[in-house]
Amino acid sequence: MAHRVISAATLTRDLGRWRYDEGGSARTAGARRPSRPAYLALAESIRLLIHDGRAPLGVALPSERDLTAALEVSRTTVTSAYTLLREHGYLISRQGSRSTVALPPTVTHDGSKPARSILVSMDAAEQPAIDLTYAAMSAPPEMGDAYAAALQGLPIFLGTHGMDPVGVPALREAIARRYTERGLPTGPDQILVTLGAQHGLRLLLNVLTAPAERVLIDHPSYPNAIEAIRDVGARPVPVPLCPEYPDAAWDLDGIRSAARQTAASTAYLVPDFHNPTGMLMNAEGRAELAAIARETRMTVIIDESMVDQQLDGATPPPVAAFARGSEIVTIGSASKSFWGGLRVGWVRAGQALITKLLGTRSTVDLGTPVMDQLATVHLLERADVIRARRCEQLRGRRAALLAALAEELPDWRVVPGSGGMSLWVQLPAPVSTALAATAPNHGVLLAAGPRFGVQGAFERFVRLPFTQEESDLRVAVKGIAAAFAALTPHTTEPLAPAPCY
Repeated sequence: MAHRVISAATLTRDLGRWRYDEGGSARTAGARRPSRPAYLALAESIRLLIHDGRAPLGVALPSERDLTAALEVSRTTVTSAYTLLREHGYLISRQGSRSTVALPPTVTHDGSKPARSILVSMDAAEQPAIDLTYAAMSAPPEMGDAYAAALQGLPIFLGTHGMDPVGVPALREAIARRYTERGLPTGPDQILVTLGAQHGLRLLLNVLTAPAERVLIDHPSYPNAIEAIRDVGARPVPVPLCPEYPDAAWDLDGIRSAARQTAASTAYLVPDFHNPTGMLMNAEGRAELAAIARETRMTVIIDESMVDQQLDGATPPPVAAFARGSEIVTIGSASKSFWGGLRVGWVRAGQALITKLLGTRSTVDLGTPVMDQLATVHLLERADVIRARRCEQLRGRRAALLAALAEELPDWRVVPGSGGMSLWVQLPAPVSTALAATAPNHGVLLAAGPRFGVQGAFERFVRLPFTQEESDLRVAVKGIAAAFAALTPHTTEPLAPAPCY
């Protein structure tokens, strides 16, 4: 069976500056021999691409011969790197065919530890790494009561088949009520309950796009959304964000121009405490965005997953409140507001689109688990209390992270957003991928900046979530600083003054 293959040129481009030794020097002709073997650096860099989704699962890597030529290394280096990746479960090889990308089990054979970096696993390090690859908090104390209440409410559903692709009425009513309270009158018939916001996005892309169509995105953007767009055969079209102008971070003229030039019929944007920058689009921008959607006949998917993480100022009404028709569709989620293990999300749209989504959904799944929906109803009734407490925690953790960065890495540039769960940080040099590959040696797991962009962008940036405990964040920054010092001990390149990314 034929496999999709990553070309040697593409893989070489995505690997970027991967050949760094532990002392920080790039391996060049005449340079001292790196303390870290080249095959190990190559294997770790490919592993990072796999975790970032830039080497998709099931795709074949280039042949050893082709990659050897592209990277200008020895055949032994590539062979040894591929062998190490196979041993750790990142490649699957069958006789007579290429090696294809895979993911190892998420836990070891004894179930005690998650899969770790190849670099860390080959060392004798015992201290668990601080994981900054995700932006999510632990469950609130109300979670146990929520499931207890759900269990009490379950009996009335046990006499039915339990499969409701639209969602239980109580939850749709609760979600609609929250929208109405925020200034967007909504009825339960405008709500479709999904298995998280990502599931809702995928259903929408299946209905709204066709292969090779363009989908506008803010840039940087949520990496799983970028992959979802690609997975349906559409093409993400990036419109740069300018976080250094908090009141005008979104280039609305750029969105209008890109929509007209590419004939994009769909856009995916995160105007509410944007992931990864934390930026918030103001009311004027929302009104103009809705007008752009009408002018260009473009459907704009608004991701409100982070809407409850308001840390500074006030939040404007939902973007859909400025719509005059069906040009704005909204997706939301309980995962960021309450707990990542609560896989409940929703789509707010017109009834005609809801009907189309239900037709598509029947080919994928038959509904969201009833227990999770009932638990979410309980949590939404207490959302204001939970939100206030969690935002207070996030403010303290953000302050701790900012203070640690100012002390340990004063040359790094940070423009804090007004909410969300992470900082988008500019580095003094384009070494994000190399930093993420090296950081596990210093006890920290990072998501490289290019994960949040297209075409290899954002090597000068890294996302740093502040969802961990304050003490862990301070330790993590010390580890990151050590990794950066080891990687680029003589970096003197000044920060670029350009505000847009």
